[in-house]
Amino acid sequence: MSLMITEECIACDACRDECPNGAIEESDPIYIIDPDVCTECVGHYDEPACISVCPVECIIPDPDNIESVEELKLKFEQLNSDN
Repeated sequence: MSLMITEECIACDACRDECPNGAIEESDPIYIIDPDVCTECVGHYDEPACISVCPVECIIPDPDNIESVEELKLKFEQLNSDN
């Protein structure tokens, strides 16, 4: 499942630099996570890095983009095979 940023976002920029996939983008007024690129850090870390650095805890699972761990692993492999 991809993650999403809620309206509580304060646009502090902490999460964007932590995302190993570059899935987090600045938007107006809050940041957004590209569900096609977000792997919840599967393949990189044990837990999503963005969640651990968010000072207002506004990053949650996206109910519109549910994926299993296996699907996230496959997405990670596909994203990294293009490099």
